[in-house]
Amino acid sequence: MENQSTRERIVAAANRLFYREGIRAVSVDAVAEEAGITKRSLYYHFQSKDELIAAYLASRDQPNLESYRRWFEAAEGDTGDRVAAIFGTLAKAARRADWKGCGFLRTSAELANLPGHPALKVGAAHKKKFERWMAERLTAAGIGEALPLARQIMLLLDGAFSVVMLHRDPSYMEVAGEAARTLVRNAARTSTAETR
Repeated sequence: MENQSTRERIVAAANRLFYREGIRAVSVDAVAEEAGITKRSLYYHFQSKDELIAAYLASRDQPNLESYRRWFEAAEGDTGDRVAAIFGTLAKAARRADWKGCGFLRTSAELANLPGHPALKVGAAHKKKFERWMAERLTAAGIGEALPLARQIMLLLDGAFSVVMLHRDPSYMEVAGEAARTLVRNAARTSTAETR
């Protein structure tokens, strides 16, 4: 922790608090206290709470995308199995007491009445990066119409996040993973048939 900059400490503190309790429930004072700094010091690094919320989501962007990549690459089987592995790993995570769902979706729900909020732009960009990355994986597997399929997978993923949060039942994530596996395998069969 000593080698973290003050800004990094603030973002790490915001990450812990915002993810655990929600952005509206956490004050700037609470973030400053968690980071071990004064409120004035926090405002030296972030002009507003809105800027801090955007930084919180930005800090989750690459680590989350890297986790998806790692789970996909570590999985055995065909592309459908690898996509389903992402859902399966998330289902395991959802069984932990500290799991609170997708920070991007939860934040967007809290900011639904503020469409121009900088954090919504960060969240939208994150979801688009996932879509592009998934489309690249599907294209590499020889599957045509990769972007529409990647969007279907994104819809299954975000829908599963929402329903698991609602019911507190991780099996919905596993069911969504099975649906994604079926979509990918059907698309792979169609692509193979079209190249014959």
